[in-house]
Amino acid sequence: MSGMELLRAVASGDLPGASMGKTIPMSFAEVDVGYVKIIARAGSQHLNPLGGVHGGFAATVLDSVTGCAVHSMLEPGVGYGTIDLQVKMLRPVPRDQDLVAEGRTVHLSQNIATSEGTLKSVDGKLLATATATCFLKRG
Repeated sequence: MSGMELLRAVASGDLPGASMGKTIPMSFAEVDVGYVKIIARAGSQHLNPLGGVHGGFAATVLDSVTGCAVHSMLEPGVGYGTIDLQVKMLRPVPRDQDLVAEGRTVHLSQNIATSEGTLKSVDGKLLATATATCFLKRG
């Protein structure tokens, strides 16, 4: 399957999603070529010692959405992995609320892909941004 076919099969429920989607509740809202939209929700299990949502929650969601944006552009048999993820936390991530993460592929070459992502509240407040670089494994 191509990356797009696999992501759409997961989004439709025809294939199971990644197990990380149980650790951090995430589900696809939209999948297109070079673009992915995910709905995520932080809960009490995602808190840091101070009682706020741990920064790793936003980083994981953004890693997922930027990686999936790249995956959506890959042909069958091509794998990928994140080699760099830069996250900027802009606001505290709210707990027990749906959050919207969007990822877009910026560049795709033979061996490297870059993408960018945002994490927002449902009312559009920007919570965090990310840029990612992925290596592509062909054959």
